[in-house]
Amino acid sequence: MKKLKILFEDKHLIIVYKDSNIPTIKSEKYSNSLYEEVYDYLHKKNQKVFIVHRLDKDTSGLVVFAKNENVKDALQRIWDNVNREYITLVHGKANNSGIIKSYLKETKTLLSYSTNDKSGKYAETHYEKIDNNNQYSLLKIKIITGRKNQIRVHMKDNNTPILGDRKYGIKDGFRHMMLLANKLAFIHPVTHQKISIDLGIPDEYLKQIKN
Repeated sequence: MKKLKILFEDKHLIIVYKDSNIPTIKSEKYSNSLYEEVYDYLHKKNQKVFIVHRLDKDTSGLVVFAKNENVKDALQRIWDNVNREYITLVHGKANNSGIIKSYLKETKTLLSYSTNDKSGKYAETHYEKIDNNNQYSLLKIKIITGRKNQIRVHMKDNNTPILGDRKYGIKDGFRHMMLLANKLAFIHPVTHQKISIDLGIPDEYLKQIKN
């Protein structure tokens, strides 16, 4: 088993890096998961693990797990106020900044889509362009809500689909999706210290935008 990439750990919680193409939790479709990797690591230390939030299987980046149920509950209560930012590389020339709002629903095949129907789940995505070339735009994204596939659907709605997104994008030959949960900042629910992690912009993204 490959070594777990740990960005922060204390006796209350652990923050790890999730690669793309691995689900946060196990499902019928996928036998392995990030949760299992964290479980195996903590089980050897006689510690438990609780899921706080998830990333899409194809999204890479920062994921927080709690080591007891009280910390999990405390983090989930404040999760809407946690500063979560993403970096993504999209097709086309995006505007300098924008706000995308919609209500999200799912088809019977579990494909998310935007609608004006308020019976769906409200989703709001803010983006800011960092750079662009003739083909792609590099964006910083902040989500106000954390809906399933939200960023991917909203980038499709914006006519700037994410590179490597086989579900909501276009066939572009990229082997993995270029969407990274690269920033996380919140107040630790037990120690009250500020936890802030910034992975920066991947060299892979910068290389594409400078071509």
